[in-house]
Amino acid sequence: MQEASVAGFIRTLFYIVVVYFILKFLARLFFPIVMKKMVQKAEEQMRQQYQNQQDFANKTSKTSHSDKPKETKKVGEYIDYEEVD
Repeated sequence: MQEASVAGFIRTLFYIVVVYFILKFLARLFFPIVMKKMVQKAEEQMRQQYQNQQDFANKTSKTSHSDKPKETKKVGEYIDYEEVD
């Protein structure tokens, strides 16, 4: 059975701390870039979705207006009645 040495434990602890600080540094360096890319991608998707909705609305409004004009129904004259006692 092997025993862990104090020097090996301290060396392992040192490596863990160094890796932690390197990852922390890289995260601070690259996190804003990654977030900016994600926001731009979401913005582009929202813009595309909005454009698709506008195109669909324009397409349906053009076809409904051009196919048949709006008809007004003439039912007759309006007569106002009063109740007589």
